Amino acid sequence: MKVTAFIGSARKKHTYNTTELLLQKLRLLGDIEYEIVQLSDYNLGTCKGCILCMNKGEELCPLKDDRDKLIEKIIDSDGVIFASPNYSFQVSGFMKIFLDRLGFIFHRPRFFGKAFTSIVAQGIYGGNNIVKYFNFIGGGFGFNVVKGCCINSLEPMTEKGRKKIDKIIDKQSKRFYSTLIKKEYPTPSLFELMLFRMARTSKKIMLNENFRDYTYCMENGWFESDYYYPVKLSVFKKLAGKFFDIVGTRITGSR
Repeated sequence: MKVTAFIGSARKKHTYNTTELLLQKLRLLGDIEYEIVQLSDYNLGTCKGCILCMNKGEELCPLKDDRDKLIEKIIDSDGVIFASPNYSFQVSGFMKIFLDRLGFIFHRPRFFGKAFTSIVAQGIYGGNNIVKYFNFIGGGFGFNVVKGCCINSLEPMTEKGRKKIDKIIDKQSKRFYSTLIKKEYPTPSLFELMLFRMARTSKKIMLNENFRDYTYCMENGWFESDYYYPVKLSVFKKLAGKFFDIVGTRITGSR
């Protein structure tokens, strides 16, 4: 299996070293090949907000950079890690530019069955909110999300601090590996089902074949399916899905 880690730090220090530690621990658990991608080594333009990627297709983006190379790395991976230092209580600039370049995937999620987790390295405070942000990003992209972790890397690093990090990463590696080898398509929660059904209903009513979101839904059969991928829903969730379709139709139709 292949795991790719995308690192939002130009330094090979705490974020990089912690990510590499996680990857090494994964290799001890099974047959894992990994790659570390430092975003600072790639050409990524800053999104201009033209929304061509949303409306007409990502291939029409006027920015000619390395975005598609990085997407291909995700496609070729069984598992993905996003790692960032805590800069001004958010992800680093490199990581944010990268995520902005992938914004259209929230409209057209595609990484189903792939495991995802995250690492945030910080000095003192705020990293747990960034972990929550990464968890949200991963779910929006379609990944099977393993809750990320936050490590404190305040310098000078003590032996006690190093042992604590090792313990956190050891636990993280086992949880991530468990999800990685399953390659499951999990049953959606009621909230996830609601988001899917109402979003696809609004697209069906408000858009047409001139919009990429509409044609993407058609190509994937989402206008007729229970969810993004084949899944067995309980009787209750089947009924809930139909209810969400009705609510979505009424809300969209009233606009």
